[in-house]
Amino acid sequence: MAATSNGVFQGNNPLDYALPVLILQICLVLAVTRTLAYFLKPLRQPRVIAEVIGGILLGPSALGRNTTYFSTVFPATSLTVLTTVANLGLLFFLFLVGVELDSKSLCRTGKKALAIAVVGISFPFALGVGSSLVFRQSIAKGVNGPPFLVFMGVALSITAFPVLARILTELKLLTTDVGRLAMSAAAINDVAAWILLALAISLSTTGHSPIVTVWVLLSGCCFVMCTILLLPPIFKWMARRCQEGEPVDESYICATLAIVLAAGFVTDAIGIDALFGGFMVGILVPKEGPFASALLEKVEDLVSGLFLPLYFVSSGLKTNVATIQGALSWGLVVLVIVTACFGKIAGTMVVSLLCKIPLREALALGILMNSKGLVELIVLNIGMQRQVLNQQTFSIMVLMALFTTFITTPLVIAVYKPARRANMGDYKHRTIERKNPGTQFRMLACFHSSINIPSLINLIEVSRGTDRQQGFCVYSMHLMELSERPSAILMVNKARKNGLPFWNKGQRKINSDHVVVAFEAFQQLSGVSMKPMTAISAMANIHEDICTSAENKRVAMILLPFHKHQIVDGSMETTRNDFRLVNQRVLEHARCSVGILVDRGFGGTTHISASEVSSSIIVLFFGGCDDREALAYGARMAEHPGINLTVLRFWMEPTQSQEIDRIDDEYLAEFHQKTKNESSMNYEVRMVGNSVETIAMIRELSRSDLFLVGRKPEGEVAATLDVTSDIPELGPVGSLLASSDFSTTASVLIVQQYKSLASSDSPVISI
Repeated sequence: MAATSNGVFQGNNPLDYALPVLILQICLVLAVTRTLAYFLKPLRQPRVIAEVIGGILLGPSALGRNTTYFSTVFPATSLTVLTTVANLGLLFFLFLVGVELDSKSLCRTGKKALAIAVVGISFPFALGVGSSLVFRQSIAKGVNGPPFLVFMGVALSITAFPVLARILTELKLLTTDVGRLAMSAAAINDVAAWILLALAISLSTTGHSPIVTVWVLLSGCCFVMCTILLLPPIFKWMARRCQEGEPVDESYICATLAIVLAAGFVTDAIGIDALFGGFMVGILVPKEGPFASALLEKVEDLVSGLFLPLYFVSSGLKTNVATIQGALSWGLVVLVIVTACFGKIAGTMVVSLLCKIPLREALALGILMNSKGLVELIVLNIGMQRQVLNQQTFSIMVLMALFTTFITTPLVIAVYKPARRANMGDYKHRTIERKNPGTQFRMLACFHSSINIPSLINLIEVSRGTDRQQGFCVYSMHLMELSERPSAILMVNKARKNGLPFWNKGQRKINSDHVVVAFEAFQQLSGVSMKPMTAISAMANIHEDICTSAENKRVAMILLPFHKHQIVDGSMETTRNDFRLVNQRVLEHARCSVGILVDRGFGGTTHISASEVSSSIIVLFFGGCDDREALAYGARMAEHPGINLTVLRFWMEPTQSQEIDRIDDEYLAEFHQKTKNESSMNYEVRMVGNSVETIAMIRELSRSDLFLVGRKPEGEVAATLDVTSDIPELGPVGSLLASSDFSTTASVLIVQQYKSLASSDSPVISI
């Protein structure tokens, strides 16, 4: 096929030319695989499942049965181009997989992980060799014996490291004992599988003298030794010249990618496979510093998003489920699935139990180690390319890989539910309002990006007071979305070394994270105990990390940023609607008080030192536990010498006495008694007759710096408020203050008190 056409107006059919056909194939592949991924997402399946199924559907097993479609979209003359592009993308993807693997961590692997990896490879490998004998007697007669035995053994013994890392992360198991063991064992398994695959390829030199196999193995060993000796000094030299916070020189990126291609050429010339070269170079790239991150950023989106799905389609085009016919063939499907599952699960379980791992954890570990994925398909494709596997065997093995990966997540959820919550008997202070105001106040402050940090630090500054600095502890949590990018797994693998939640324990370079540096600088200046953390999860369940971390750290309040931020003209612009859903779920599930900060630049764009703080804070009090919580927080802020606090109680002559009013009266009377001699605190009662008067009075206060309001105000005045809003998480008063129609530069903090303890703690105000 020629590369490009002259166009339909000159009588050319674009589908007779290589480039237009390739573009059509890529678009079709992306449409099918992304649609399948969307529907499989609720089942918490990794995207590789959708891409494998999409490849099978586009191949001769389903749509390919229509000969017109198949000859038009996937003509035989286009398959060479498609396979070449797919393998080029796969070469760079395996380079990214190599970057994910930390060779230093492999060297520090514990005895348990090493034992699990060894048995997890050897036992299923032996069963794979045994099942290959059955295949040779039935549907694989005449194949080359030794290579076939090794290929079958490798196919059944593989654990897909990238797929396993994503499954563990999505199930919140990455930093548990099970997750750590699984990741360490899978990393060893991955490296061992590549070594075995290299052996299988070298043995598959059909039609040549046995001495050729020896030459292939020796040349492969020489290649590995040369890369280990030559490449690390080059990469370290590049990494030393890449400074944190500065762009990486393009020439370093280009040189690294050229090295990947050159390594692929050498390994292909040796007779192993070009993929080994890319994988080996990736392992040798330094993992610390900005160099590895820059490589991933440049390569990953194009490779994993565009080219890698083509590899699954090229696999799907070779998979024809229709060739699996009759009781014998389907019996072999069952045999290979049972053999694969039994070998991995039983072998891992036995060695885990011998290592004194509890039964449930051992079973979960076995299921996790049974997950297959991309590496499995690579093994099968190379086996078919080398004519070691025939069409029917290939199709059976693809179904096995698909089934074992698909069942991993549901089975783990069913058999293993780690007890994340320890004994919370001593976790009493879930609210700011409490019996003993002198106890330590713990806060979990969340942020999405650096734009949230200045106002967050300024709010923490005014929250610390002056007389009890040591009684204030803040956990600052960076909320990061777990994407399908390989760099997300690299990020998680680095973070998991510090335990759940992923928070810094001083085991990093001082300039490795500008966010952490900002909080540590504030800690040194203010004396507030700051503990940076990172939550890395899918947006659909990142609220679980927030709520679990809050409970594990026994915090009294979770502080969340509003999903909108103020732009230059003063209007509020949505950052991402996903963040709004996170806030809603935290409000629903949190077992402590929650605050949502509508930021309009509280304190400016930089951190204000304690001596320069001068802010006016207004608490709008209508009644109810949320308003009392807002007032308790405001009273704490008022301890800071730079804060002027005004409490406005909106009052309407009641028609009859109400219990909630009596509680509020006692609370406010105590507050007024303690603050009447404080010049920086004012308490006022405003009489209103209807909602119009209430809103008018609130508008008069727009020149303050911060409003503190309850999310669900109670009482007769609150009942008259008629504020229409599509943001229920802010409540009626918060919605009014946060709307673009409300002309103010004041930030707003909407507070929801944890209800279960609201009735047990008697109202106490501390000044």
